[in-house]
Amino acid sequence: MNSSETGINPLAEPTGTGCVECLNGDGPGWWMHLRRCAECGHIGCCDSSPSQHGTKHARDVEHPVITSFEPGEDWFWNEQTQQFFRGPELAAPHSYPESQPAPGPAGRVPTDWKDHLHR
Repeated sequence: MNSSETGINPLAEPTGTGCVECLNGDGPGWWMHLRRCAECGHIGCCDSSPSQHGTKHARDVEHPVITSFEPGEDWFWNEQTQQFFRGPELAAPHSYPESQPAPGPAGRVPTDWKDHLHR
């Protein structure tokens, strides 16, 4: 099975260090954790975040595999099969900078952020 069939392109670089849509003004503009599309490198916010852009991207463009973009995490998730798995090494960087806060980005997270999380 090649990379396009599995939804993984090891050469796709991340689109940045934060959720593309949140940073561009779609939604409240902050996230809890970040997810990376394993096929195109799109960085979106996790399902606990108010806008859930990571999963929205996976469904909208039919790129089913996402991976964590959190420091120290290396899991993959297949949105179609609803299963975690271990995937291949992807192009660097593998997470946002450790100096970046979570939730983030700095200066955009409301003081009552816990009240806005999806559970």
